[in-house]
Amino acid sequence: MEKEFIGKLKEVLEIEDHEVNMSDEFRTYDEWSSLAYLSVIAMLDEDYEIQMEEADFKKLRTVADLYNATLEK
Repeated sequence: MEKEFIGKLKEVLEIEDHEVNMSDEFRTYDEWSSLAYLSVIAMLDEDYEIQMEEADFKKLRTVADLYNATLEK
């Protein structure tokens, strides 16, 4: 399931030139922007049926944090 999640995240963020690891801080990616933020929120909603509040999303730092949020909902 982790590989599937990372694949979806890479697709949403349009990451093609580097690996994505669970320990990465996704906000430090060159691809991160306000549009990327909205795209990740939409992915969580569409693929995992998670409606995340902005305040909760701001607490997430790593790819693992995002992934764990999908498991908790």
